[in-house]
Amino acid sequence: MSKIIPIVLALLLSACGSTSKDIDETKNWSPSKLYAEARDEMNTGNYERAIQHFEKLESRYPFGTYAQQAQMEIAYAHYRQGDQAQALAAVERFIKLHPDHPNVDYMYYLRGLINFNDRVSIFDVFSRQDPTERDPKAVREAFDAFKLLVERFPDSKYTPDARDRLAYLVNAMASYDVHVASYYYRRGAYVAAAARAQSAIKNYPGTPATEQALYIMMKSYEALNLPELRADAQRVLDLNYPNSTYYHGGPVKKEKPWWQVW
Repeated sequence: MSKIIPIVLALLLSACGSTSKDIDETKNWSPSKLYAEARDEMNTGNYERAIQHFEKLESRYPFGTYAQQAQMEIAYAHYRQGDQAQALAAVERFIKLHPDHPNVDYMYYLRGLINFNDRVSIFDVFSRQDPTERDPKAVREAFDAFKLLVERFPDSKYTPDARDRLAYLVNAMASYDVHVASYYYRRGAYVAAAARAQSAIKNYPGTPATEQALYIMMKSYEALNLPELRADAQRVLDLNYPNSTYYHGGPVKKEKPWWQVW
């Protein structure tokens, strides 16, 4: 009998310990306190705990401004945490549930930022990796998000920054196409090089990449023994860039990609 008592006591103590761990300290918090604590966690960089608090806030008080604010904060916390998939899912959920919310413009802006901040993994690699192996999907999605914001909410306080980022993204996409054209040219795929360079000029006219695209077209047509097309490309190049340095550096000059200075 004396051996049984310690075992029973141990089991009781174990049960008490597990129960104490399961106690939710936020159980009796008011929505304002729960929100304030979540914001404090966010401000200190504890995004995981902030998300937990915001999720409880939304769950316990599903109707009203606190729940809607919590949904936006959850999207932002995932974004700051670096969880792109969760952040985008939260943004899309909010837009779907609250298309007429007075702050829905911010969610369109955040959607653009989430994709925009993936640009380094897409474009900051040309010196190390074949550019045709990279997928510019995130950049195009960022462009679409910012474009939609500008079109739907021209007076939004986020629109001026969105316009600046759109200009950057247009240049980035044009530069990507020209790098691919340069890749094809270096490998002797002159038809593909000319076509990709022409696509960059057509889709992104007036961007800084246009000069190099014209030169790649000229040299590709020269390699293909198409003198008339070569002459046309050179005429346009000389007209728009009479002092082009590509005549001296070739179509694949080694220089720091301009987007890395953003």
